[in-house]
Amino acid sequence: MTQQTTLDALAGVLEARKNSTPDDSYVASLYHKGLDVILKKLGEEATETVIAAKNGQADAIIYETADLWFHSMVMLAHCNLGPDDVLKELERRFDLSGLEEKASRNQS
Repeated sequence: MTQQTTLDALAGVLEARKNSTPDDSYVASLYHKGLDVILKKLGEEATETVIAAKNGQADAIIYETADLWFHSMVMLAHCNLGPDDVLKELERRFDLSGLEEKASRNQS
């Protein structure tokens, strides 16, 4: 499975879980609890990713980054967005230097 296919497949599962009951699915339970709980979990995963990187443990970095990406996608789906929205933004930035992109945000 390609990376894009993996993201698309996961996005489809996350969307389907919106119709599941909280007792049947971890993701459905997050949706049921609301955005604040999703954001709290996302923050926890970000912190765990930073700690793994700081400790320099490759396996832990990969594992925690997967958790971070997963919970980021849960947040996106909750907000009726998906990985394609993020990928389009990354593609838009591809020909910009990071300094130019940052400067363009400061002008808005």
